[in-house]
Amino acid sequence: MCVSSPYEAEHPRRPACCSFILLSFLLHLGGSRSAPRSRMSRQVVRSSKFRHVFGQPAKADQCYEDVRVSQTTWDSGFCAVNPKFMALICEASGGGAFLVLPLGKTGRVDKNVPLVCGHTAPVLDIAWCPHNDNVIASGSEDCMVMVWEIPDGGLVLPLREPVVTLEGHTKRVGIVAWHPTAQNVLLSAGCDNVILVWDVGTGAAVLTLGPDVHPDTIYSVDWSRDGSLICTSCRDKRVRIIEPRKGTIVAEKDRPHEGTRPVHAVFVSEGKILTTGFSRMSERQVALWDTKHLDEPLSLQELDTSSGVLLPFFDPDTNIVYLCGKGDSSIRYFEITSEAPFLHYLSMFSSKESQRGMGYMPKRGLEVNKCEIARFYKLHERKCEPIAMTVPRKSDLFQEDLYPPTAGPDPALTAEEWFGGRDAGPLLISLKDGYVPSKSRELRVNRGLDSVRKRATPEASGTPSSDAVSRLEEEMRTLQATVQELQKRVDRLEETVQAK
Repeated sequence: MCVSSPYEAEHPRRPACCSFILLSFLLHLGGSRSAPRSRMSRQVVRSSKFRHVFGQPAKADQCYEDVRVSQTTWDSGFCAVNPKFMALICEASGGGAFLVLPLGKTGRVDKNVPLVCGHTAPVLDIAWCPHNDNVIASGSEDCMVMVWEIPDGGLVLPLREPVVTLEGHTKRVGIVAWHPTAQNVLLSAGCDNVILVWDVGTGAAVLTLGPDVHPDTIYSVDWSRDGSLICTSCRDKRVRIIEPRKGTIVAEKDRPHEGTRPVHAVFVSEGKILTTGFSRMSERQVALWDTKHLDEPLSLQELDTSSGVLLPFFDPDTNIVYLCGKGDSSIRYFEITSEAPFLHYLSMFSSKESQRGMGYMPKRGLEVNKCEIARFYKLHERKCEPIAMTVPRKSDLFQEDLYPPTAGPDPALTAEEWFGGRDAGPLLISLKDGYVPSKSRELRVNRGLDSVRKRATPEASGTPSSDAVSRLEEEMRTLQATVQELQKRVDRLEETVQAK
């Protein structure tokens, strides 16, 4: 006789047929629910021609090897590139210097390569002029902004004398940014909490935004596409949109990110701005804002818990923004659209080594026959590595959907027109037949006005420096040798005449 336990007496077993019927019902129910879920997943995947963009690092022989990247702690890219040159801030003894190389001069860099070395303290930021590929501006801890002209083919000797020296800041200059459409208009921001807008042609600071606008350190400054506005982020945890010619704040957002680490802000398409910062829990964030309604972000995404400040690079032709963190080993990229959720994550390029800085090539310097939509120049400790962002396409024909007309090298306005109140978008060019860099354009400077603002160098004060004396002595020796050679030729001619 089988004796059942008290539990079995209270919970009798179900017949096998009942269990089978229950299992079949559950499977049927799960299958009926999975069908709409699969249909929903197919609908959620957004259609975009940039979904499969991938990063491709250059081969070793196409990198710039054995370069000494600056060890200075500052949140700038430390690198600037254009279709002609690559420039990076490097370590230098006895002052500040940066290296300029022709774009095709890859491989190992000679340790005695000539540098641009006119600053007396470390260089913090450099920027190529968008309207002259031979002109570059630099800001330094010596409170100076200098504008340099690089000859075609690169430097043969160290470059010590700038074309223009711009004096006006009382503390180190950490940001320099050229106006996108007006010729010879340059903005600089210093740790004196002052923004100056210069007319490089005269060497004059025409506009000044003083500490009453930014009461603390300025983290970032970005021009709008037509150059009518600037967007700034400040240590007082505010992002401001400013009309620089009037000195008025058009819009302002307090604490776009709750964290205490630096915030960077850039203009993007359709009157929006994008910010990168940190949450209260030190998580890195990226946010998209409508400049007309800054109460709430259009999109806010948390990324990771790394400590590096994210530097945003926006491409207005494709509406893609790239986020590069100093100390990171990756580049994230997002696509911005006009419909919710507005900011769409695309993908991430990752590598093994961390980056000390990053340069971004203008669209006219890319290889359109390879469907290259962006190119970065990643700074390692002793190397600069190009990274191409490519859309996979099988056709070798020009892809018009990837390359709409882009900003060309010609300015739309003169400095006088812009300071007078005019605005204009960039003059666009087509990349269908590729872009060929033009020959060097002369940087026209009113030397008379500039000499008043130039530093009181020993040469200008009437007391020549040792370098100047050495150069003069060398020139004198060369002239004396030339005169002696000419005298010998005259003597030989006289002897020939007398013999006849």
